[in-house]
Amino acid sequence: MKLAFSTLGVPGRPLADVLRLATAHGYHGVELRAHPEEPVHPGLDAAARADVAAEFKAAGVEILGVAGYARVAAPGDDTAVLDDVRALIDLARDLGAPYVRVFPGGGDDLDEAGRAEADATAARRLGVAAEYAADRDVRVLLETHDSHRTGAAASRVVGPVGHRNVGVLWDVMHTWLGGEQPSVSYAALSPYLGYVQVKDIAGPDDTTPLPLGAGALPLGECVEVLSREGWDGWLCWEYEARWYESAAPLSGILGAGREYVARLLNESA
Repeated sequence: MKLAFSTLGVPGRPLADVLRLATAHGYHGVELRAHPEEPVHPGLDAAARADVAAEFKAAGVEILGVAGYARVAAPGDDTAVLDDVRALIDLARDLGAPYVRVFPGGGDDLDEAGRAEADATAARRLGVAAEYAADRDVRVLLETHDSHRTGAAASRVVGPVGHRNVGVLWDVMHTWLGGEQPSVSYAALSPYLGYVQVKDIAGPDDTTPLPLGAGALPLGECVEVLSREGWDGWLCWEYEARWYESAAPLSGILGAGREYVARLLNESA
């Protein structure tokens, strides 16, 4: 497995700094948070996009994906959501990134009818986006998050889409908070799995990001399941520093995080 980290952990940092951190600490790739407050976002023009791609190539670091904020299960008209997804796909294509992350965003505390409607809405939109993504050699990944935080919930959406350019991003925190064991999450997600976001927190009542291995998430079990099944994709450390001012700086713990994941991989081999 290859290791990346998300720029959510180094909010607003220039790309040169991000690349120095990646190379200094042995990370193979970076997931780019695609938001206007970050250096990379859909508003960049063609020349700026080419510069970003060249900067990563020169550093020998891969752009794992573009982490967008389109909410494909949200109520309302399809047009604006699909425009957002297409803009993310175009950005990923121009950067040479294989993946785009989208959220469900179907709403909280949905009843059975509401869940069915959210599932159908997301599947319809992702089905439309799939053809656009296929033409640009990009895969759109629905993150296990918010209204669809478990593997079972995410698979209800991507299964009916049935397109190779639509898959799932497994955020191990959200499936755990949703009450799923890693083996159950993997079983639901394995036919659609793009890559895996790892992180650590103290528990359900305190989701402040912690160094990998310092919290309650079953990271060892997740890695063991992936290794046992022969999965050899990307693990991406999503350290949510942007949302937690009290979080320790990611730059000071990146090296220890890589060593922790390497130890888990050795133990599961």
